[in-house]
Amino acid sequence: MPSAPPSTPPETSDCVICGTCVADILVRPVPLETAPGAGRLFHVDPIEVTTGGIVCNTGTAMARLGMRVAASSIVGDDVWGDVIRTRLLGEGILTGALETAAGGATSTTAVLIDPSGERSFAHHGGAPATIDLAMVRRQLPWFGASRLALVGYLGLLPGLEPDLAEALAEIRATGCLVALETAGSGGTLEQVAGALESVDVYVPSLDEARHQTGLDDPRAIVERYRRHGAAGIVGVKLGTRGTLLSPSAGEWLEIPCVAAPGPVLDTTGAGDSLLAGLLTGLLRGMPPGDAARLGAAAAACCVTALGATAGLRGYGETARLAGLAEAASESQPSRK
Repeated sequence: MPSAPPSTPPETSDCVICGTCVADILVRPVPLETAPGAGRLFHVDPIEVTTGGIVCNTGTAMARLGMRVAASSIVGDDVWGDVIRTRLLGEGILTGALETAAGGATSTTAVLIDPSGERSFAHHGGAPATIDLAMVRRQLPWFGASRLALVGYLGLLPGLEPDLAEALAEIRATGCLVALETAGSGGTLEQVAGALESVDVYVPSLDEARHQTGLDDPRAIVERYRRHGAAGIVGVKLGTRGTLLSPSAGEWLEIPCVAAPGPVLDTTGAGDSLLAGLLTGLLRGMPPGDAARLGAAAAACCVTALGATAGLRGYGETARLAGLAEAASESQPSRK
């Protein structure tokens, strides 16, 4: 049973990110075409430990863009849970809503990387798989103290997905906006459809949106979500083709990718960074198109270093890369 968050009043934040957080162990180079064989010792580069999952990836990106972020997830009472807490605190992310599962294991992934950069993953889902409606209800005060809640990844939260609509409705009833993010298969349309009326920002990847809707055309996908009650900002991330964004029914924005400010080394976390920039721009009061361009610039920074967060940059540099005016709005819109 996870420990309850502290009884002290929650700290205010711009965004509470609720969902998966992972300790990643990067091992390179590892031959992936042929098995190393039993009983062999082979030498690799220094093994690195980093973090992943939406709480760490999008949280770090938003923090570096100047947002006050709170982490809401469950870790195990093991060394990897300590690693995640330390890394989040190092980015200035609030960890008071990070719960610990007594006797549980933190979500971990061994990332095996071959000389070409191709990757294989040995993954243990761990404690975030136990996030459920009861955990959301324990943390409602944290959502009520925030301007925005980001929940993800849909598709990797088996404990929450059956009650997703109820959970998001209760979060939104605290007065904060709600964004939803997907990963893996993206879950099912049945899971997301009932929740969409409580979602203010929903921009899945094309692959995840295809899995949900069975459709290939991005505009048709967005229109399907609209028919299921999505009234907020809806879009589809299209990889190297940019992002299709619909701020309201019948309104369409095609946001191209931003050129990376250096060689592209690793695309891990690019989608999380794009979402971070989009949400940061919206919280700063930007029009949706400008906010999406900030997201594209954050993704462009992300791919210039190994891992999901090493290439991320501050707000000023990212905004300039996006071609936004230096005096981009610093105003903080009032919460709903």
